[in-house]
Amino acid sequence: MTIDTLSAWHEIVATRNESALFELLAETVVFHSPVVHTPQSGRPVVFAYLRAALQVFGQPSFRYVREVVGNQEAVLEFTVDLDGVHVNGVDMLRWDERGRVVDFKVLLRPLKAVNLIHQQMSSRLARPG
Repeated sequence: MTIDTLSAWHEIVATRNESALFELLAETVVFHSPVVHTPQSGRPVVFAYLRAALQVFGQPSFRYVREVVGNQEAVLEFTVDLDGVHVNGVDMLRWDERGRVVDFKVLLRPLKAVNLIHQQMSSRLARPG
C-alpha cells in the first residue's frame, strides 16, 4: 500500500495523531534538527523529535504558507507565533516509493526563534514517554 505522504502529514499536523505519525516514518528515517549537530536516525528517535515538535508547534497560529512538491519530496514553509516570537521555517521531507518518510529536515529563522525552539524542544524531549 502506498501512502499519500503529504496528505497524511497535513492530517497528522492537524490532529496530532501520534500513531499515524509513527506509521508514516520509515524504519531508517533520518531527522536533521536546526539545533542538534548530528542527524538523528531511526524511527523511535525521529518519532520522539517529531512528537515533541507537534506539541511545540501545535499552536492556533501555525500555518503552512508555501509548498514546493517534487516526485518524492517536498519543502513546506511555515509560520507560527510562539511566546511573542514570530517563527518562520521550512520542513523538508523525502519519502520512499511506499510513501514512508525517509528524511526530515527542519530549518528555522530568526535566531531568536531558533533559541526559543531549542529551549521548548529540550524541555519536551527530557520528559519521559
